[in-house]
Amino acid sequence: MANYAENRKARFNYEILEKYESGIELLGTEVKSVRSGQMSLDGSFVIVRGGEVFLINANIPPYQIKNAPKDYDPLRNRKLLLTKKEIKELTGSEKTNLTIVPLSVYNKARKIKVSIALVKGKKKFDKRETLKKRDTDREIRREYRGK
Repeated sequence: MANYAENRKARFNYEILEKYESGIELLGTEVKSVRSGQMSLDGSFVIVRGGEVFLINANIPPYQIKNAPKDYDPLRNRKLLLTKKEIKELTGSEKTNLTIVPLSVYNKARKIKVSIALVKGKKKFDKRETLKKRDTDREIRREYRGK
């Protein structure tokens, strides 16, 4: 299972409540671009519109720039493939001021999957606490490695 793209800021800025795995609808050249590791999830988010789920602002540049169609948009909206039950759960969560963000893009049995999560924004003191915990864990690992 290869990991093609990861949204590292999502784990720092948000508290993850629930995770979902979904497929993504891509063009053929986009699949090649993703598999070569050119995808970026920075600033991307997920919305539910009309009973369908879309990935917004995910940047997938063309695989070969000279062969790309003239009207190709690397930031276009891409449909996510979820079950009706999962879409219903996500629709209900939007009413409670929770956000849906993509965490990572990876392959699973020749299919490209997107891990999305239902998240709640962290406060500033929660972020400071996360940084302190990360630093202390790093120091503990250094001590054990030195012995």
